[in-house]
Amino acid sequence: MSAPLRVLVADDQVLVRTGLVTIIDAQPDLEVAGECGDGQAAVELARELSPDVVVMDVRMPVLDGITATRLLAGSDVAAPVKVLVVTNFNLDENVYQALRAGASGFLLKDAPPDQLLHGIRTVASGAALLDPEVTRQLVGRYATRIRPAAADPGDLPLAPRELEVLRLVAEGLSNSEIAAALVLSQETVKTYVSRMLAKLGVRDRVQAVVYAYRHGLVD
Repeated sequence: MSAPLRVLVADDQVLVRTGLVTIIDAQPDLEVAGECGDGQAAVELARELSPDVVVMDVRMPVLDGITATRLLAGSDVAAPVKVLVVTNFNLDENVYQALRAGASGFLLKDAPPDQLLHGIRTVASGAALLDPEVTRQLVGRYATRIRPAAADPGDLPLAPRELEVLRLVAEGLSNSEIAAALVLSQETVKTYVSRMLAKLGVRDRVQAVVYAYRHGLVD
């Protein structure tokens, strides 16, 4: 049996944090590696404990969750930690800032426990928690803020088919939809997606979408 996924919980509300810890620890494949009540402690504990996933609140004292996420999972971090942002505030700006900071997923605190657990497992696996359509709408809304200039596709480190897959991912298509559009098997599409992520140096589909908008590959 494989070792359980180790989770760090960061939330300044003691009752909420206790609830999250209880839900997570009750799962046979998950365990709480640590808990804390502010962003600075989250950064320090994550660097010390190397958890598989950090469940991060947005509004916390000392250091807010977005800044803490950027320090743990930002593009310039040598050994990024997977972060699942969980917050009371359903604001597009919070979602946008969390994803730009390097978060792999975003949930509201009123989500049911099974959705939280699914989110932790999804993020730990290296996948993005947001579904393709939500990702497309969200990043598309902020495209003008994250795209400094259009790039020549020929300058990107991708083969033509990988570039095609990136564009379709950025348009919100799932693997099965990409397979149908390109007349490929889903396994082949998964291979192309994995290669594309590796070549671009991004961790998941969310970050790939941000990359595509930043380089002017999608309108």
